[in-house]
Amino acid sequence: MGGEIGLRAGLASMFYSAPWGYNPLDAAATDTAVSHMAVSCCRRDSAALQLLVCAEDDLLLDVSGNPLLWKGGDRTVVRAAVELEGAAEAGIRIETKLVGLVEDYDRIRRPDPLLDAASIEVEKGRIQQVWIECHVGKHTPPGDYRGVVRAFARRMFGDETVAAYCTFSLRVHPETLPESREYSFYLDLWQHNANIARKHDVPLWSDDHLAIIDRYMESLVALGQKAVSVIVSDAPWCGQRSYRDGEPSDLFEYGIVAVTKGRDGRFEYDFSVLERYLSMAERRGMAEEIELFGLLGLWESPDAPALYRSLVEGYPDAMRVRYYDRATGVYRYIRGRAELEAYISALYGFFVSTGRAARVRVLADEPSDAARLERQLATLRRLAPSFRYKIALDHAEFIGRQLPDVTDYAPILGCVARQYEELQALKRSIPGRLLFYVCSGPKRPNTFLSSPPIECRLLPWLVEVFGYDGFLRWSYTAWPDRPLERPYYRPTRWETGDLFLVYPGRNGAPISSLRYKRLQRGIRDYELMQLLKRTGRAELVAEALRRVIRYDHPVELLSASGKKAEELYSLNPEDYELIRS
Repeated sequence: MGGEIGLRAGLASMFYSAPWGYNPLDAAATDTAVSHMAVSCCRRDSAALQLLVCAEDDLLLDVSGNPLLWKGGDRTVVRAAVELEGAAEAGIRIETKLVGLVEDYDRIRRPDPLLDAASIEVEKGRIQQVWIECHVGKHTPPGDYRGVVRAFARRMFGDETVAAYCTFSLRVHPETLPESREYSFYLDLWQHNANIARKHDVPLWSDDHLAIIDRYMESLVALGQKAVSVIVSDAPWCGQRSYRDGEPSDLFEYGIVAVTKGRDGRFEYDFSVLERYLSMAERRGMAEEIELFGLLGLWESPDAPALYRSLVEGYPDAMRVRYYDRATGVYRYIRGRAELEAYISALYGFFVSTGRAARVRVLADEPSDAARLERQLATLRRLAPSFRYKIALDHAEFIGRQLPDVTDYAPILGCVARQYEELQALKRSIPGRLLFYVCSGPKRPNTFLSSPPIECRLLPWLVEVFGYDGFLRWSYTAWPDRPLERPYYRPTRWETGDLFLVYPGRNGAPISSLRYKRLQRGIRDYELMQLLKRTGRAELVAEALRRVIRYDHPVELLSASGKKAEELYSLNPEDYELIRS
């Protein structure tokens, strides 16, 4: 790193991370930055790096070129500018974003959100990261492109001078990745739409809400999302039992179907919002699977049975379906079994009549009682005979039981590690897809803010190693109440970042994150592996896997093994880049 006016600037990998709260001027940070960096990607792909800026005094850092004066008077303003020779003609788009810091529960501020803001105040001594990504089109000519990153400095109305100068090269390979909606990698990130409405302050299921959801769908499709989440009853997860917390966050989800009881006592079901929502997902290409939450394995709260319990006597599940009673003008919850089963039958009829029933998967999230689950499934099979089912589980017992009409399974990564051979043997008997997931565990690898940055990229590699179909994550937008100010919540269970991958933006769109981008890189790695295998270069994939995967057996991924992350898998991004060599 080097420069004038006390400014130091240099380039670093997209996996570099500089928490603020440790000594920001340590040797590792200084040694990481370089004056030149080489990156590469395929066509219909992207390559990213970061500019690191650090100064001996406070400054304003700008990435827009807009007029900018500091409200407090005189202060150095630094403008970061990126140029890539021939980018426009080659169909390469440059994205430049300031990387924001969010506070972890240990009070360390960690880099993650890719801010929409054009400028940011940078404290003296703090390393500020700037995200630089080259998005390459499908028709971009393969070859080498030369880039320049400059940092211009000025004070007040003075002329800019070049305070730092770095170069980078982009190599575009001739291979072309498929469009994200055509990825073979099966990505299933659960969506929490009521939380989106709350954070963007719009009425639930309103036109404004649906328009915002559509922008979140766009961000999901860019990752290759295959499934759309549909909530069909209230509080399927009991608001994540927020009543247990001293400072609870609102994590409730609510059903999308409006139910009304007429003056004649008949129930009516309004599926119009559901139809609009599904049509949006279908246009985006992320409705290969329609996941229904709130029909099976609904959570209850044994420690607070008066709060969250089954409302319908004799029904084997704890469904909570609200309706408006026109005769009295009040809202109620269905409490009769016949009325509840009529709702389920009507919901089933909607999916059959619209030709979508074959794509439906009714979700059970971590059921603990196999016998009860079988009773619940028997009831639903009677009411919705062609529906199929999917279970996210933390032990393999449910797969071994081969429950009728359960076609898809997603064991947690810890379960995969503990019961690897058993799952490999059962894999052949699974009629649908086999995914794995991470949530509050395992400790590693995961997608926490405190996780080694490469772990987001590693997860799709594990899909290739296991021979599974894809990856599931329970939370794309399950934000606590103040995700940008205080993103941590219930730290005894959830590491910071466990609840979300993107942030709510002020303009009605998601704010992306470093974790999102790194996961995207891993998914594209997976797609490139499939391309290389199809074109006779499987040995290159095998060599890359040998460099990256260092454990002898997945059971070593469990904390009980006592092994460090670097003993289990590579933390060096260059090992992952071998497939793009």
